[in-house]
Parts: sequence; structure tokens; C-alpha cells
Amino acid sequence: ADIKAIVKYAQERYITVIPEIEMPGHALAALAAYPEYACSDSAIEVGTNWGVYDQVFCPTEKTFTFLQDILSEVALLFPSKYIHIGGDEVVKTRWKENAYCQELMKREKLKDENELQSYFIKRIEKFLLTRQKKIIGWDEILEGGLAPNAAVMSWRGEAGGVQAASLKHEVVMTPGTPCYFDHYQAGPEGEPLAFGGFNTLQMVYEYEPIPSNLDTASQRYILGAQGNLWTEYITTPLQIEYMLLPRMPALAEVVKKKKKKRNWADFN
Repeated sequence: ADIKAIVKYAQERYITVIPEIEMPGHALAALAAYPEYACSDSAIEVGTNWGVYDQVFCPTEKTFTFLQDILSEVALLFPSKYIHIGGDEVVKTRWKENAYCQELMKREKLKDENELQSYFIKRIEKFLLTRQKKIIGWDEILEGGLAPNAAVMSWRGEAGGVQAASLKHEVVMTPGTPCYFDHYQAGPEGEPLAFGGFNTLQMVYEYEPIPSNLDTASQRYILGAQGNLWTEYITTPLQIEYMLLPRMPALAEVVKKKKKKRNWADFN
């Protein structure tokens, strides 16, 4: 009921909500609740600190059934043509040590764990296509081979976006500099605790989402840009607004107008 209300509220304001169900990493909460889908037999605790954990989904048939059940429900609830499947910061240690994973790699002729991640993502993409959904993931999904119809969010700089667009895949540019709004925007004196980094309003406003080193034919695959606000250090709605505004309208103008048509002094 909450999801339906949020989707309706957004639609009335011409906004499409795209859900993200993170896999195969960043899934510690799911694996603490359902340890049978992990690669280890040991007890798994819910994370209490920010970080990247080495517990990841084990690519067994029962894991895929579990994730497909979740995605089937998600696909029904969200009318967006995309479902975000994450794919970032996957620590491969457990896969390297797991007998099933190593046997699967031999059987599927996968040369390394990056290709195992690609196998994982491609399986999920194939399933979601049966639900008339396209996948979008962070730029790590390029490693080991990109799924045939996947769109890419380029967060570790622009290289992933350039690579994906050159391969004729849709791209959303969202590099840490200047698109991460959990980074400091001034100060640091007097600023609330932030993740780090330094993305001023002017840096956001002067960003150009279409990289200069991308050939003309590939530029049309750049869908736009996205600002990110991760909330590990954010505790109140007021602080969310402080971090988003006015950087959010600056990014809105970035994707609406080409750089030569923008005027920083006028905007400021």
C-alpha cells in the first residue's frame, strides 16, 4: 500500500519511481534474514556500520528463485520500464572460496569471478525481460561483460559511461564529482558531518553530462544525469533538504540546457 501511494504521488508530478533491489553484493540485510542464500554456513549479523561487506548472494538455483520471486512482485508494483539491480562493490572473496561457485565457473566456462558476476546479472536480466522490464545497474556491471540490454549508471567517474555508450547501451551519468550530494558543499566549518568530498553548487551547475571524448554517434545514448544522496550521515528530513537544495535545481538545469546556454551568475 505504501509503494502504491508513493508511485501515485510521483506520477501526479510527472516522476517515475525506479526501484533498486541490490545484488549480488550490498545484500547483508537480506542474507542475515535468509542465510541459506549466502556462500557461507556461518551466522550472519545485520550490519551496524557503513561499509562494504564480503557476504554476497551465492549464485545457486534457489538464490535465483528467491530473487525472481522478489522481482516479480517489484515488477507488478512499479510501472517504470527499468528496475535497478545494483551490481556495485561486489566483494568476490566468498565466491573464490566456495566450491559451488568454482564448479559453476568451470561448467559455464567463466574465466574469473568478474565473469561470474556477469553470468549472475545476465540471468537476472533474462528473467526481467519476461516481465517487460529492462535492467539498469552501476558501472561495475561492465566488468566481465555487459548484459545485452542493460543500461548503466556511471558513478566511478565517466569512463564506465563512455564505455557503455560506445557499446550502444543507455547511460545515466552520475559521477561522484560533482553528482554526489552527500559530499560537502561548503566550509567545512559550520557544515553538518558529510561523507567527504567537495561538490559546490557551482561545480554541479557547470557539469556537462556528455563527455567530450565520446563520439557523436554514441552521445545519443547518454540519457541524462542523476544526483545521489546517500544518508549514512544524515539523520533528519531538514538535513536532507539542506544537502539537496539548491544543488538539485542546479543539476536540473544541467540536464535541461547545454553548457553554453547556462549562465552561472544569473542562476546564482
